[in-house]
Amino acid sequence: MSNHDAAASPAPRVPLWNIANVLTVTRLVMVPLFVWFMFLDGTGWQLASFAVFVLAAVTDRVDGELARRRNLVTDFGKIADPIADKALTGAALVVLSIQGDLWWWVTIAILAREWGITALRFAVIRYGVMPASQGGKLKTVLQIVAISIYLFPLSLLPFTGVFVWIAHLTMGAALAVTLWTGAVYVVDAVRLARKKGEASA
Repeated sequence: MSNHDAAASPAPRVPLWNIANVLTVTRLVMVPLFVWFMFLDGTGWQLASFAVFVLAAVTDRVDGELARRRNLVTDFGKIADPIADKALTGAALVVLSIQGDLWWWVTIAILAREWGITALRFAVIRYGVMPASQGGKLKTVLQIVAISIYLFPLSLLPFTGVFVWIAHLTMGAALAVTLWTGAVYVVDAVRLARKKGEASA
């Protein structure tokens, strides 16, 4: 086969039900299970909800790595992956607030930023894709760590008061980075739209 033929041959089609997308769907399915565990009484159920949350968070990391390394990126994955992430963290934040472990204003601020930026990305997609920034990745890590600390049964830990403060401080850092990166995304979206508008003028 000549170089011309090789260049002209289409890229192999990525199957929709690949391992990365299966992990993403699995994470979505785990969300109601996680919420159910959170509403059950007992240290064992608290540990179960903690374990399910951490496992689901790990699949978020794994499916992204698999999609990139094995060229398994699909349009479905691009849409479903952030939805699964926000469904998981959003459910955790809402239930923690319902149970009185987290202030409602923190949950509302984070959810407003997360879903607002998701809507913004879809709104400007005709101008270009806004990739995840390093700040966005740090935001995700801080949110996962903070929520995990809140979920772990404090009755199993010494110095309960210290861990409560660690949870609050970590969530505070997560909130600050969440709002900061949200502002950065808004500025980037405006610049992207303005640049494309000037180019087409």
